[in-house]
Amino acid sequence: MASLRDFSEYVHSQSLSSVAARRNGTATTAATTGTSRTSTTTTAVAKTAKSTSTTSNSIQSELDVLALLTLDDNSISGATPDTTVSFKTCLLHTSQHAAQLTSVIERLVEDGRGEYILSLTREPEDTSVRFELTAAEYATALDNLRRLCNDSPALDCAVTELFCAIDEAAMKKHGLSVDVGSGGGGVQYKTGSVLIRERAVTVSDLLEIRVAVVGNVDAGKSTLLGVLTKGGLDDGRGKARVNLFRYKHELETGRTSSVGMEIMGFDDVGKVAGANDGSRKASWKEIVAGSRKVITFIDLAGHEKYLKTTVFGLMGGSPDFVMLMVGANAGMIGMAKEHMGVALALNVPVFICITKIDMCPPNVLQATITQLNKILRSAGCRKLPIFIDSPQAVTEAATNFVSQRICPIFQISSVTGTGLDHVRMFLNLLPFHGQFTDDGPFEFEINDTFSVPFVGTVVSGVVTSGVVRAGDNVYIGPDTLGQFTATAIRSIERKRQAVDIARAGQSVSFSMKRIRRKDVRKGMVVLGRNELQQPPRAVREFIAEVLILQHATTIKTRYQAMLHVGAVAQTCAIVELDRPYIRTGDRSIVKFRFMLRPEYIRPGQKLLFREGRTRGLGVVKEVFHGV
Repeated sequence: MASLRDFSEYVHSQSLSSVAARRNGTATTAATTGTSRTSTTTTAVAKTAKSTSTTSNSIQSELDVLALLTLDDNSISGATPDTTVSFKTCLLHTSQHAAQLTSVIERLVEDGRGEYILSLTREPEDTSVRFELTAAEYATALDNLRRLCNDSPALDCAVTELFCAIDEAAMKKHGLSVDVGSGGGGVQYKTGSVLIRERAVTVSDLLEIRVAVVGNVDAGKSTLLGVLTKGGLDDGRGKARVNLFRYKHELETGRTSSVGMEIMGFDDVGKVAGANDGSRKASWKEIVAGSRKVITFIDLAGHEKYLKTTVFGLMGGSPDFVMLMVGANAGMIGMAKEHMGVALALNVPVFICITKIDMCPPNVLQATITQLNKILRSAGCRKLPIFIDSPQAVTEAATNFVSQRICPIFQISSVTGTGLDHVRMFLNLLPFHGQFTDDGPFEFEINDTFSVPFVGTVVSGVVTSGVVRAGDNVYIGPDTLGQFTATAIRSIERKRQAVDIARAGQSVSFSMKRIRRKDVRKGMVVLGRNELQQPPRAVREFIAEVLILQHATTIKTRYQAMLHVGAVAQTCAIVELDRPYIRTGDRSIVKFRFMLRPEYIRPGQKLLFREGRTRGLGVVKEVFHGV
């Protein structure tokens, strides 16, 4: 399991390197080698293996050069020395330092895509630097910050206090008792955090966080989503999950078999938008109208026979976070471990909800907690479990969650409502940490297709790169022959609301011109069309560096498995290996070939292949065009 975590970190670094290379226009394609045939396959595989170590050495040399550079503006001749004052001084004397404080907040909110969690006792530029505030100074700082965000023309933000607590470290430093009361004549030191969020946000600029909901069958995934999105509580017999099911057999069995989508909105002060007493479910239009931040839940199946659908949702849905549901009465069993392994392989941060604590005996609940502690601290996961039981713990967990080192754990009940407030607060504070870029060429992965009356063919998915507007000319494909069709985007919808523009990282739907429903499928892409550029080409064969996580025997050439790359899910065969065979735990340079039709993939993308109990993951290194 240790090799799984190491390799997932390597895959993540390779993906970031690929994105940076495409942004600067320096990424090279394998088009010139696309006509290589079987006679040169072994040479290409060996060349790719050698280039991997060469690239690592070149990257290290570049980092060594950068380390010698100085970026201190004050060292430049003629530069003005830094005259800024401390953040504490700005908070306590806003009238004298309003411009500096406004500039800092404006930059922090912009970097956070419209929001930022600000600690009132830490320097925002360097959160390791702490300062102390007495109770009176804390109240003054909070009032000044609220007044500045309300009155400043450059800021239109709401300030919401997340928690306020006694600063125990400061109290002990000054020899004061932590239990001293405000009316006891002693001095109190306080600490706290606030949420700064923009008020006016259009649907096009709405901050969206995608959360994939996974776990073993009967763990309570759909029930929890029904409670969160509808506002009421469950009756213990599945009442809350009824509105989430898409098919008749799901209603009859109570088990999800498809990829469902639900949204949950938060307004500028962190309250749930469209919330009610549970008597009815708010429409998407009502939720979006009152929201400044939207959580998109990707409800995935927990049964083993729907594993292909679940993996497709994790790979093609591009989730920012994974919410793993574990039944308190059952523990982490069955597919929960599989889902956990896929999330670790994709380097997606995971938080856990222990459900059904209202019906679980205390000794069984303690056994489940002990099991989770053991699994999370194991060599394969290397995560630190954090049990959330207070608003302060929620804030600290959400602030540090992008480090992927910690794993917050919530103990909840959808029947009694225990722990749900902490889950809602955590979802409200989840930060955006996507690796999407608006500067690259437009690219959109199709996750689902529809035929809408009086509209035509509609495709939905995630914009992985670039920006597109309604009316832009695009390519869509590849078809069964590997060809791309020139078309245009008639209209764009985001969260069922019409918009004029879509940016990287957003989940949107496109209405396509002159395209029939039967000509599009999941796994296709929509690419920007430029008359000066060559049309895109599909990939039939590609080389990847893979790690075999689990296999009973040996893997040789002509071995076939189901391969997932983004939204692509197709059977692939191994054409060539860099050794006679590979086993569990081996890393290898492998050449794959799509069996059914060519697909559009890029170097640097993560891949996952499976066949029965066999599991493997890797990263695409080189592609070969043609049929």
